[in-house]
Amino acid sequence: MRIKFLIVMTLFSLLLTACAAPAPVIDATTGAALTPVKLGVGFIPSVQFAPFYVGIEKGFFADEGIDLQLAHGFENDYLKLVGVDEVQFMVGSGDQVVLGRGQGLPVRYVMGWYTRYPVVVFAKDAAQIAEPADLRGKRIGLPGLFGANYVALRGILAAGGLTEQDVTLESIGFTQAAAISEGRVDAAVDYAVNGPVLLGLAGESTTQIGLDDYLAIPSNGLVTNEQTLTDRPELVAAMVRATLRAIAYTLANPDEAFAIALKFVPEAGGENEPANRAVFDASLPYWTTPAGRTPGASDLAAWETAAAFMQEVGLTDTVTPAAEHFTNEFVEE
Repeated sequence: MRIKFLIVMTLFSLLLTACAAPAPVIDATTGAALTPVKLGVGFIPSVQFAPFYVGIEKGFFADEGIDLQLAHGFENDYLKLVGVDEVQFMVGSGDQVVLGRGQGLPVRYVMGWYTRYPVVVFAKDAAQIAEPADLRGKRIGLPGLFGANYVALRGILAAGGLTEQDVTLESIGFTQAAAISEGRVDAAVDYAVNGPVLLGLAGESTTQIGLDDYLAIPSNGLVTNEQTLTDRPELVAAMVRATLRAIAYTLANPDEAFAIALKFVPEAGGENEPANRAVFDASLPYWTTPAGRTPGASDLAAWETAAAFMQEVGLTDTVTPAAEHFTNEFVEE
């Protein structure tokens, strides 16, 4: 069965305003005028956004004339908002950019953050699910039929010669670790640094099937739109420079970066700190650029692979040329 993504606006998006450019903010320390910028990130605050917290706390964004504000919501909602220029920037995966451009949204990926696709299908060892073909007939939990989790699942199923008709999908929200632990599903789809890490801390060993082992497509990065690229390229360049600087600082100073993250996400501390530190530590390799590669740069072949895959499995009917999905202009400055 061919399934076509629909970009749906939630009530959350109605809270976002999009009128004239907001008035500058005055930096209390330097007196400099800063441009307010809203960045759409993941569903809830998390230590997984530590580089952005670091960039705000250490003044990296302010150094570039930016007053950065993080806004939380669903990736598919922000894709729409960025596409119509109601929000200028979001963190999104490459497959979502392919999807958006196929639906006529002028979004473009301007900087890679994750250097590997972080989503996996995981299960208890006892379930004996070690490779894609083992998923046949299994109950698989995921937040819903949208976003990077769903795309990764479709890619992993395809790697095993399976379709959705060969498994039972269950919408479990963001309760993947609990759903596995309680036996409500046989396997679940989640970031490798979330569910599997939490179960590991609880003493439950898991098997993991990563999309990256079968299909290499661009992962999470900074996404903007063509209007911003045309009208405000200096703002895009500033966002990229500050974000890359913040990532590098986080990787070089993980203890300080984690402490900064706890200031922004205090609920991650206290009795929750060990689990969140484990999630943070597991995230660091995904943010690390392999030797010989330019931090933040995209590879055309990976975008071609993503576009072909999205069309092949019916996630989009229209695919625009791969070179239109991204630019390396700002990471190569």
